[in-house]
Amino acid sequence: MLIKRPRYQTIAENQVTDESVYQNRRQVIKQLGFIGAGALLSPSQSLAFNLFGDDTPEFKTHALSYAKQENDNQTLTPLNKVTSHNNFYEFGTDKADPKANAQAFKVAPWQLQVDGLVENPFSLSLDELYKVAPLEERIYRLRCVEAWSMVIPWIGFPLRALLQKAKPLSSGKYVAFETLYDPKQMPGQASVFRGGGIDYPYVEGLRMDEAVHPLTLLAVGLYGKSLPAQNGAPIRLVVPWKYGFKSIKSLVRIRITDKQPPTTWNLLAPNEYGFYANVNPKVDHPRWSQARERRITTGGLFASNRIDTLPFNGYEEVASLYSGMDLGRFY
Repeated sequence: MLIKRPRYQTIAENQVTDESVYQNRRQVIKQLGFIGAGALLSPSQSLAFNLFGDDTPEFKTHALSYAKQENDNQTLTPLNKVTSHNNFYEFGTDKADPKANAQAFKVAPWQLQVDGLVENPFSLSLDELYKVAPLEERIYRLRCVEAWSMVIPWIGFPLRALLQKAKPLSSGKYVAFETLYDPKQMPGQASVFRGGGIDYPYVEGLRMDEAVHPLTLLAVGLYGKSLPAQNGAPIRLVVPWKYGFKSIKSLVRIRITDKQPPTTWNLLAPNEYGFYANVNPKVDHPRWSQARERRITTGGLFASNRIDTLPFNGYEEVASLYSGMDLGRFY
């Protein structure tokens, strides 16, 4: 597929954010910061999130290109919608189920295992996860395969920082990811009906060059606070140029492999969900068009705010990763 490279403009906070949200920025972070996770967890659980003591964590805002388009509302999706409109089938298939069913989810203790074709396999505790690399704020668009989208200020660090620590072998060509399997905490894993027929645990994968791209993020927070359970606590993947189902949540294992790993939705419906899942307005889902999307902003969840979908969700700096590939075949 021949793709024309659009002109970029750097996305600035004051271009995407309601003034009231980021007014008195440092004060807002202090009020809503990682140490504020107690609003989501019991006192015994919230202690695991008190990683900074009384200090306000300092985040640098990463400068990202944002392909501006006519009628594209660049306002951040409000926090209450980011945390209440979710696909996380481990907690149920309705958009409201994750928030309703995940509030007792325990993230402590937690271990993220990194292994496979690496020189230095290791596992990280919650405490150690937050110290892999300096935390950054990344304002990314999220495009769901269901043709709705959001703009979210994530907090995290590049996946490549974690991979560099593991020292992948030259034979490692892919990175496989796995979500926590805990049917007692995740009702969708305990019931075929409630979990959408998925064979759990949820698994995903990237090619190595995709995994180490600077845009690929491991997120530990959003809107200046720790990830809520329904958004993938305590750590999730964010790959902004791919459909949202690639951004696997509640990670417990990252494995380097020499073979393309299986991925959950591709296993479930390979004619509908490919391994690559790059946002491509010219390749429709078999049951709906991908040419346009419904941007969720400050109106109702079903407010009419439809915009054209951009190739690679607007992040065309990744186009070179797929040079020479037929993106209609490798969807």
